[in-house]
Amino acid sequence: MSKNKNLSVFGTTNLPDVSNSRFAIVVAEWNGEITEALFEGAYKTLIEYGAKEENIVRANVPGSFELSYGSQVFAQKDDIDAVIALGCVIQGETKHNDYINHAVAGGLTNVALKYNKPVIFGVLTPND
Repeated sequence: MSKNKNLSVFGTTNLPDVSNSRFAIVVAEWNGEITEALFEGAYKTLIEYGAKEENIVRANVPGSFELSYGSQVFAQKDDIDAVIALGCVIQGETKHNDYINHAVAGGLTNVALKYNKPVIFGVLTPND
């Protein structure tokens, strides 16, 4: 179990040099206020740890369900080193979130395995 219980705290002594790496950030438009904040955090973190602005590309997809396809579009490109998929599926009063979250998790895993590249799962799944 993590001592910090927070992914925002991590060691920086052995981070790889990402100055020549290219990243794609795929952002779901649904729950845009939340996903825009996720994008800003991911973008700023990449820049802070050495990524160059010109090496970060962004694409929007309608919702979290489409993150798998959007991530695949970039993962198949030779000049993209990693994909970050950002979304938010709120539970609400129905169980639709279970189906969407399961499909997105499996889809992103399949993309990573198919193209042998990191595909980061940045999908929040809050109750409300």
